[in-house]
Amino acid sequence: MKKILVVDDEPSIVTLLTFNLEKEGYQVTSATDGLEALEVALTQPFDFILLDVMLPHIDGIEITKRLRQEKVETPILILTAKDDPIDRILGLEIGADDYLSKPFSPREVIARIKAISRRVVHKEPQLVDEEKNELVKIGTIEADLSNYQVKVKGQQIFLTPKEFELLVYFMKRKDRVIDRDTLLDRIWHFDFDGQSRIVDVHISHLREKIEDDPKHPQYLQTVRGFGYTFKEPHQ
Repeated sequence: MKKILVVDDEPSIVTLLTFNLEKEGYQVTSATDGLEALEVALTQPFDFILLDVMLPHIDGIEITKRLRQEKVETPILILTAKDDPIDRILGLEIGADDYLSKPFSPREVIARIKAISRRVVHKEPQLVDEEKNELVKIGTIEADLSNYQVKVKGQQIFLTPKEFELLVYFMKRKDRVIDRDTLLDRIWHFDFDGQSRIVDVHISHLREKIEDDPKHPQYLQTVRGFGYTFKEPHQ
């Protein structure tokens, strides 16, 4: 049985979500306080986290940030009354997997959970190519598809699940120019209402982790007016 952590300071929402999730066969743990939610998420394993933004003591954005800093890669769906694109981008760029504005229906929440769960890195067999290669290497970058680890110059680096998926997608399509709309469709699997900036944010974060000089990238290069391409640097 899959375990879900539901975090919201409105008891009615917690009750509604818990009822519907349990009907779907999930085991639900709930929290109404940011500090409590963070402690539970750091000490117990979950398959998914539903996380409100406006919480007492610590908000959902800060919780997401701290969980990712502690390398907790559990998929997170942020729930919020705010519908500002900037807030949405902020949540996504620090590691949340999706963003759902209130009011919402339980059916929509469950559909999002299932969609995200299908595409998270550790459950996506399509990341392994047809030849079942477990290691993709370009230049000094190595991506281990079986263990979901990346090394740069022999040193392991930490990537979020979405950063790992994005890197592997590019590495397996070396020298091809890929536009933002394609990345939104293939990596995020739906359109963020034209908010393609989320692609640029993830590209920027990825460059900071794999490039010697992120401002002058040798691997993940911008093709102005078209998108991005992954190159092997000249020796």
